[in-house]
Amino acid sequence: MNHEHFMQKAIELAIQNVKNGTGGPFGAIIVKDSKIIAQGSNQVTSTNDPTAHAEIVAIRNACKALNGFQLTDCIVYSSCEPCPMCLGALFWARPRSIYFAGTKDDAAAIGFDDSFIYNQLPLKPEKRNIPCTQIMRDAALEAFKLWKESAGKIEY
Repeated sequence: MNHEHFMQKAIELAIQNVKNGTGGPFGAIIVKDSKIIAQGSNQVTSTNDPTAHAEIVAIRNACKALNGFQLTDCIVYSSCEPCPMCLGALFWARPRSIYFAGTKDDAAAIGFDDSFIYNQLPLKPEKRNIPCTQIMRDAALEAFKLWKESAGKIEY
């Protein structure tokens, strides 16, 4: 497996995305069995979707191509270290491995600083910059009870 080859493709997506003016300088490639099965570039501003990071777009495309919700035996190549949202999504998707080129510090240096998210995570929900208030827990637990008892659930 030529990791540099696939990383170069992710980097080229990031560069092309900036040149096209369609989003931020980020690209991602997902590979299975030494073949690119999906790709994504940052589309936050072009789609008005704050979740349309390169990795998320690539995950969505790969899951559609694989007709499943996990990236079993896949390798992800991202032009930059995944942000907390993308890292969380990647962990849920369960690829075999993740390679990245630029770092979160490189991204922060050009205005894509996600350190504030890392700083918010350990805080109690009500102490975060966007206060989070828990209400109606008992009512919500009904859905969890139904899930636990469901014979048709698909675990992930």
